[in-house]
Amino acid sequence: MPEDERTGECVIALDVGGTGMKGALLDRRLRPLTAVRRATPRTVGPDAVVAEISAVVLELAQAATDGGLTVRRAGVVVPGVVDEELARAVYSANLGWRDLPLADLLEDRTALPVVLGHDVRAGGAAEWLLGAARGARDVLFVAIGTGIAAAAVSDGRPLRARGYAGELGHLVVDPAGAPCSCGGRGCLETVASAAAIAAAYTARSGRPVSGAEEVATLLAGGDTDAQAVWDRATDALAAALASATTMLAPELIVLGGGLAEAGELLLGPVRKRLAERLTFQRRPDVVGADLGDEAGCLGAGLYAWRGACDLSARSGGDDPGTWSL
Repeated sequence: MPEDERTGECVIALDVGGTGMKGALLDRRLRPLTAVRRATPRTVGPDAVVAEISAVVLELAQAATDGGLTVRRAGVVVPGVVDEELARAVYSANLGWRDLPLADLLEDRTALPVVLGHDVRAGGAAEWLLGAARGARDVLFVAIGTGIAAAAVSDGRPLRARGYAGELGHLVVDPAGAPCSCGGRGCLETVASAAAIAAAYTARSGRPVSGAEEVATLLAGGDTDAQAVWDRATDALAAALASATTMLAPELIVLGGGLAEAGELLLGPVRKRLAERLTFQRRPDVVGADLGDEAGCLGAGLYAWRGACDLSARSGGDDPGTWSL
């Protein structure tokens, strides 16, 4: 279809995180036509989260109608274990879902065709095609926020394993550590997620903080409690990345998510501690994400446009490298 016949088309892209949702109407060049942010009501329960997702999709659909745009598809990406072929949210420790036919539920509530994907794999696809990992064939994209998860590309193809691949946040880094929401103990998420860093600082110092961003600010100012918490988190992250490097041999590790906004405060110690742990392994470069916290939303848009082009009607598919936008 010629470009001038497509100008009235868009997709809805929605990235659902454990804390917040980022949504947008995106044109075929993935340019945002409008954008919204909403809190994720996970403390109210999984049904409330589904209801809020539906409400945001409908809000964006109305914005498209008001702007004279045709919505081709909605792309919704969520955390946890996502079976993209069956369009089901299999499990989410943070949102409380188990074997949920999420795409069908959203289609029933919004009357729109919905493509379901995994938030971190979507973010990884966006970084691979559009951002820091362009041109690389072996990549590990790690998103560090409310939780921690990874997306791997090996020999130019993403690894999915029916949705179970990439759960880096549930590698055990401290067998005697704190209980994890997944049912395990001492998982990486309990030490190095943004929420864990903030909680650890408060417990150590007795001074509440608003989040990991504030801990990073205190660290930059020379706070010794912040330094101790940060050291523990970056050491745990390096240990998990060393295991992933041994198994997957990435040439490039891209750190994204909210915590990566700390830049070299995070990247520097992780690079150093990872290098200290490697011996014979391929040594990856460790860089920050280019797309920031928009990566997941852009990835959701990629999934939606791919579905609209009938390359894959209901799933994120196997190879983002084949997408034609």
